[in-house]
Amino acid sequence: MKLGLCSVTFRSKSIEQVIDLAMEAELDAIEWGGDVHVPPGDIDHAKNVLEMTKSRELEVSSYGSYYRVGDPEKNEHSFETILETAQALHTTSIRVWAGTLDSEDADKSYRQSVIEDAKRIADMAGKENISIHFEYHGGTLTNTKESAKQLMEEVDHGNVYLYWQPAVGLSVEDRLASIDLVKPWISNVHIFHWNQTERLDLGIGAKEWQRYLKEIMSDQKERYVLMEFVKNDDVQQFRKDALVLHELKKIIDGTNL
Repeated sequence: MKLGLCSVTFRSKSIEQVIDLAMEAELDAIEWGGDVHVPPGDIDHAKNVLEMTKSRELEVSSYGSYYRVGDPEKNEHSFETILETAQALHTTSIRVWAGTLDSEDADKSYRQSVIEDAKRIADMAGKENISIHFEYHGGTLTNTKESAKQLMEEVDHGNVYLYWQPAVGLSVEDRLASIDLVKPWISNVHIFHWNQTERLDLGIGAKEWQRYLKEIMSDQKERYVLMEFVKNDDVQQFRKDALVLHELKKIIDGTNL
């Protein structure tokens, strides 16, 4: 279990500031986002970000792209451009989104377009030793555990994985059930603690997260657990949450000994 930070946590901060925060919190890696910090197609900039990251002995866990699989009209950049940018970051993972529709709003044709595009980009990325990871998120075909499982089975590709994060508004038991259903495909994890209306201290959700991570990490596969959002986008809150994350790692690593 490696610990990291999504750069989207602090969209308003510079590359250097994000790196400084990750270093201060003694994290292992950064998932660089494609929306602000590492825009697709700016290859020289991506290479510079890589060098700055490596110079502080941090890893690039993943490229957080906003590529909408199977919905070309919603994409400002081609997947080829996103892949080239990920290569410049020397990462082995690209995060993508499973279309732009909730599963209940998608007809069979739309779902098939997502499946076919997922296979296409997985083949393309695989040639560069880079894997594809669907965000587990509303507004996409992974908005429910059942649809996410169905999608992964339909894509049926060894180079396609699934992030996990707690769906807002569900009970702890429902979230654990989602882990159980999609666990074979779970790669990295986005960690945060929200209720339905606001962001909260991660410490308040530590007991819940202990249960989630214990279940996810029981197979002892290497994964990044990436801090995504903090209360009020506050640096002091981030520091507090990072301490909670380290404590969770100690507990989970001890459980898996």
